[in-house]
Amino acid sequence: MTNPTDSFYRHLREWFTVFMPRQRGASPHTITACRHTWNMLLRYVAEIRGVPLERVTFSIIDRACIVEFLDHMRATRSWTGTTYNQRLACIRSFYRYAATAEPTLAIHLADVNGIPQLKIAATPTVRHLSTSAVAALLAAPDPTTKTGLRDQFFMILMYDVAARDAEMLALTVGDLDIRRLTIDLIGKGAKPRRLPITGETAAHYRRYTDAFHRDADPGDPLFFTIHGHQKTRMSDDNVGRFVRQHASSARESCAEIPKRVHPHMLRHSRAMHLYQAGMPLALITEWLGHVDPETTLIYAHADTEMKRQALARVGSGTTSPPAVPMWHDRDDIVRRLCGLTA
Repeated sequence: MTNPTDSFYRHLREWFTVFMPRQRGASPHTITACRHTWNMLLRYVAEIRGVPLERVTFSIIDRACIVEFLDHMRATRSWTGTTYNQRLACIRSFYRYAATAEPTLAIHLADVNGIPQLKIAATPTVRHLSTSAVAALLAAPDPTTKTGLRDQFFMILMYDVAARDAEMLALTVGDLDIRRLTIDLIGKGAKPRRLPITGETAAHYRRYTDAFHRDADPGDPLFFTIHGHQKTRMSDDNVGRFVRQHASSARESCAEIPKRVHPHMLRHSRAMHLYQAGMPLALITEWLGHVDPETTLIYAHADTEMKRQALARVGSGTTSPPAVPMWHDRDDIVRRLCGLTA
């Protein structure tokens, strides 16, 4: 008779190693996101529910357990409705695979399918930081320590290029070209894009690599932790932890920093600040690596301050146009960096 625990982990292993990469053709980012979801869920089962990992079965991770886990993460990690639904979809996908591979497990799939998704507003609110809040957050780490230097450079780079967490963690040492002031990112669907970085960011990169990558190979992970005397890519859990830590510290000098800050807010903040500076939404779409231009419209919907300022100009009779940004009528500037032209 098959051991229930062996059955659970066998299917989970095959889902990650065979089905996702080979049969479904999922991107590395999708597989990594699913892996993080299951790591968090199993940690919740072990630490909160007190079930040893060697005793986990399909019956243990039932509908009630999954709902409690998702609600717990919303409360402690400030998950949005979108994140909640994405994590639920990942869990459902595994149960769907398991039920296909072993039909007797269909009862567990039916149980999980009964978990409703959260309703999301048609125009979601974009949680972003003001420029002063970003400045306070980036100044919070102590760069005289190695950990502080790493944390500060990570947040500076993430904000500068509005990168996703997974894109940051996939970076290698050779992905930044400080001579040309560019960075190469691999986005969703393995879509590459090249973006500009500032001279200040390049200077931070030099200090960071002098401390962490003095004799590194260009293919080494840019951000790493040491496990078993080996460099392994840093986890998004670690990033979330130090961002929250520095946000708490920065809040003492900047009241504009909200109580709950997560890494993706740096991406949203940069995108919003580019939009406020006058960058066209079409170029922001390319900058962020969005496949669907409609996704970027959230910044236009969200920025009421720009609408208020426009209304004030009309009310005061001001007719002079705002300063023309450097990229006005020069789509080639960003399009060339995004790799859209030869």
